[in-house]
This record gives sequence, C-alpha cells and structure tokens, in this order.
Amino acid sequence: MSGVLQDRVVIVTGAGAGIGLGILRQALAAGARVTGFDVSTEGRSRIEAEGAGFAQVDVADPEGFAEAIRSVHAQQGRLDGLVNNAGVTETAPFLKLDLALAERLWRINQRSVLVGCQAAARLMVADGRAGALVNIASNHARATDAGFESYAATKGAIAAMTRAMAWSLGPHGIRVNSLCPGLTMTEKVRELAADPALAQAFRDWHATGEVSSVDDIGAAAVYLLGDGSAALTGAEIVADRAMSARLGAGVRVND
Repeated sequence: MSGVLQDRVVIVTGAGAGIGLGILRQALAAGARVTGFDVSTEGRSRIEAEGAGFAQVDVADPEGFAEAIRSVHAQQGRLDGLVNNAGVTETAPFLKLDLALAERLWRINQRSVLVGCQAAARLMVADGRAGALVNIASNHARATDAGFESYAATKGAIAAMTRAMAWSLGPHGIRVNSLCPGLTMTEKVRELAADPALAQAFRDWHATGEVSSVDDIGAAAVYLLGDGSAALTGAEIVADRAMSARLGAGVRVND
C-alpha cells in the first residue's frame, strides 16, 4: 500500500483513537500528508506521534468544522481526501428513547458527514481537483438490533447520502463511498475481550473467527481514497468479516 496516496492531503475526523487512529496511521503509511481532527486534546499526542498534524475540532459544530477543513486546505495548498469517521455509539430501549439522544446522534453522526463532505467538495471543485470522500457508516446500516434505532438510522442515512453525493459530485471527478465496519478491536473492545467468554463470542460472530483490527479498517479506507478504487463511487463497502451476512444466531452444521 506504500505510496498509493503519495503527497496527497487527507483529513481524518475522530482520529484520536480507535478506527480513526487506524485510518490515520494507514493513510500516513500510504504516503499521505494527514491532519487528524478530534474533539478532545487527549488524542493529540497519539496523532502527532504517528507523524500527522492535529486540530481540535467538534464535528457537531457545523461552522467550526467547515472552517477547520478550509484551514487545512489553506495551509497545505490543496485537499485530496476526507474521511468522515467521527461518531458516537449510543443505544437506548426503544420505548424509553429520549429525543435528545436521537438528536445528539443525528448532529454528530449524520449531519457532520453532510457538512464535512460539502465543505471539502467545495474546495475541490473550486480547485478543479479530483478527490475522494470516505464516510464511515456501520454494518448497522443494514443489519441491526433492538435499542439501536437512532444509531442505525444515522448510519443508514450516511449510506443513503453517500449514494446521492456520488451523483452530485461525480461530474467534478470526486468519488464518494461509505465504509461499514462491524465489531472492530478498538481500545474499548480490547478491554471487553479481556473476558475469555466475551473474546470467544466476538470471534464466533465472524466467518473468519477473527475480529478486525483498526488497521484493517484503515487499509480499507486507504483503498477507497486511492486510485485503485477508481471504479467505486456511491458504493457501500461492508467490512465486517461476514458478521452481518449471517441469518440470526444460527447454528453451524457440517463442521
């Protein structure tokens, strides 16, 4: 993957930990000049230790988010890619779902993707530059569970918006794809996996018997940013090791 993003300018949101940090690391390894956005300064040392720039950005603040994107463009002189990764996972029993929670998820997970893509695309179009936008959705966009109503709605909306944006921005040479991870070995999941029973359950949820690392998802995002995925726009790439392809709890036969 080395060099596939050589000297391209890429922004990754929610880059201070988890999947975002994995994407940032893989984009750097591919030769990109990367700036990581995060709402907290706690991830600054991790981002800068990887060799990327850092900006404290709250993606739920539309004006601040758009201005941060413009700032990177002004500093770097160009913008080639944006990965909208920032988001939160929160659940609630449906009959007790608070609208404040639903609106929080909408602002952070869904509206931020619209704002980020629009701000980045405006710069690319003004420059006459082709680019790639990658929106991190989730396998919950297609297969979900009780209590995930608001979260799944935001992730399904990301996939739907991505399809529309592909047609809006395609004439300008800008590709837009959504990447849908499943369970990923983030810091939080690693803590949970310290319980042997949970660790085995996590493995059993996947066809390969393995849980994807944040770098696995990062590599998939780099592929969507690079020229090797030129045929893909408006696509919904499910990167969950077939977790969401299985019907129900299921019982394996003929093992």
